[in-house]
Amino acid sequence: LKPTNGKKIIYLTFDDGPYKYTDQLLDILARHNVKVTFFVTNAYPEYAYDIKKEYEAGHAIGVHTYSHNYSQVYASDEAFWDDFNKMQDVIKQQTGKKTDICRFPGGGSNTVSAKYCYGLMTRLADELTAKGYSYFDWNVLSGDAGETKDSMQILARMEKGVTQNERSIILCHDIHPFTVNAIDSFLTWAQSNGYEFKTLKNGDFAAHQRINN
Repeated sequence: LKPTNGKKIIYLTFDDGPYKYTDQLLDILARHNVKVTFFVTNAYPEYAYDIKKEYEAGHAIGVHTYSHNYSQVYASDEAFWDDFNKMQDVIKQQTGKKTDICRFPGGGSNTVSAKYCYGLMTRLADELTAKGYSYFDWNVLSGDAGETKDSMQILARMEKGVTQNERSIILCHDIHPFTVNAIDSFLTWAQSNGYEFKTLKNGDFAAHQRINN
């Protein structure tokens, strides 16, 4: 990794969409001229057109999962790749090309996969890397994955989190209105405090957590 030369870098990431709040988020990001990374799903297929919008606006697109059904995705190695490749097809349909970045459902450190298939995450992390993909976890939690539905709390968590890292990968979900409602204030705060926003690319800082399965 190249040194940041004292610059603090934020990789804002959004999982589980696109959904009905994604358009609003894209407008906010455009106003601030900030590019982010979307780890997309096919959970709401009627919003798949937003993947194209995200891509055309210059955001990075990564595979999250086609179904986001843990028992399905983590049933076996084959089941994971089947789900992964289906999502790649959706991304290719919308953007014209496949992506080489991804985020595991539940993150690389998830323990839920062990319920279905022992040792799966260890194998998948190796296989993804061997196939030329980068997978990304996070080192800042917005708190929107079940901890809070309060936009002010989400804002406070993100502000506090990024002050503790040189490079911050923030986990957010664009399927929650309370998250999207915090983004405008967060971008204003971060930009006025000299933070730089970047999209995630293959081989970048990945904030990998310890694999537990």
